[in-house]
Amino acid sequence: MSSTRTLIRGGLVITATDETHADVLIEDGRIAALAAHESAVAGSWTADRVIDATGKYVIPGGVDAHTHMELPFGGTFASDSFETGTKAAAWGGTTTIVDFAVQSQGHALREGLDAWHAKADGKCAIDYGFHMILSDVNERSLKEMDLLVEEGITSFKLFTAYPGVFFSDDGQILRAMQKASVNGGLIMMHAENGLAIDVLVEQALARGETDPRYHGEVRKALLEAEATHRVIKLAQVAGAPVYVVHVSAQEAVAELARARDEGLPVFGETCPQYLFLSTDNLAEPDFEGAKYVCSTPLRPREHQAALWRGLRTNDLQVVSTDHCPFCFVGQKELGRGDFSKIPNGLPGVENRMDLLHQAVLDGHITRRRWIEIACAAPARMFGLYGKKGTIAPGADADVVIYDPNAEQVMSAETHHMNVDYSAYEGKRVTGRVETVLSRGEVIINQREFTGRAGHGAYVPRGITQYVG
Repeated sequence: MSSTRTLIRGGLVITATDETHADVLIEDGRIAALAAHESAVAGSWTADRVIDATGKYVIPGGVDAHTHMELPFGGTFASDSFETGTKAAAWGGTTTIVDFAVQSQGHALREGLDAWHAKADGKCAIDYGFHMILSDVNERSLKEMDLLVEEGITSFKLFTAYPGVFFSDDGQILRAMQKASVNGGLIMMHAENGLAIDVLVEQALARGETDPRYHGEVRKALLEAEATHRVIKLAQVAGAPVYVVHVSAQEAVAELARARDEGLPVFGETCPQYLFLSTDNLAEPDFEGAKYVCSTPLRPREHQAALWRGLRTNDLQVVSTDHCPFCFVGQKELGRGDFSKIPNGLPGVENRMDLLHQAVLDGHITRRRWIEIACAAPARMFGLYGKKGTIAPGADADVVIYDPNAEQVMSAETHHMNVDYSAYEGKRVTGRVETVLSRGEVIINQREFTGRAGHGAYVPRGITQYVG
């Protein structure tokens, strides 16, 4: 195969550490070199394709480390397939996802992993990896963890929520953490006290409290904080790092901050829905609130300040989407008359990079922090950095030309996710993806999709690059 060279000229290259006016040379799917605009070096470069990025940002492709394509939940399936979901991700400037393969109770991890490989293989527009959901911790599945780590599945998710489905008790969580402390795996925790929540759900329904807003009221912030505290202590006992997913409550952020102040290898992510939406959305009339049912739930608006502060102080390291879309018609509607039957999840894989750029303009974070929490930190957290998450020689040429001045209105009319509503309908933001390269191949060209299903490759991951 002949060598192909692409040159991106005239843009402001932004990474987690630097902002430089540089030209970027891409060769055979990787970043070959960077050089200052109009320098002798840049002037000597020739290429098959030249992309003019004057007045634009040149940023690494986003890494969304928490998505659920085609996830079975509550008798239905997430509405985005790997094909539609990864295409939408590309439109939003995300070039790598890490999705969750699910172990079913009574089955081997390998069975779940094989099933997810079958769903994704040949379908993805962008590169992808997998975490493994452990829903049945036993001697066999603990042994399998070692094999998966060797194969590049280096993170495992457990739940203190959803009794009867994904729930693991403290003893099972401790055993998995002990195993991870030896094999280098990273335990990811959904931290809510599911047993207590189930009691509150039953009591609310008995009182006739059936509307979507009660979903937020029964899944109390204190029960997120309690479970967060508990999994941190279990990780401390096991001598293992722990990563808490979709942190939504200020009390949970406080638990993470306290542990990190003690020097513990404790990490947390939050999601755009917790930064931009609130219980006001859950309370929307005529069952519209069902669109916003996810777990952990949306919180009262006053929690947002603590989440933004956590992102600034690095008590929260990552913003992922927990993209798990269900259509309002026919899926969310399963919970009319009983909020506990509303499928949990929101669409967002296409919106994350733009919402976080808006957060830069709103003064919540800096431009470099935007790239840190959306690209570099998730890549480091999940053993992809160097290959993904940055623009540097040797890295995969996953590059986004971003127009910081373009204005857009988010809407289901114009998004590419396979879902019949937008969680951010009517929201005006400034900043928009213009062109996207995945391993040097242009998959969005001047707002036109030129990619294809099957371009995206499975990426085995190393162990977390945050802790030894």
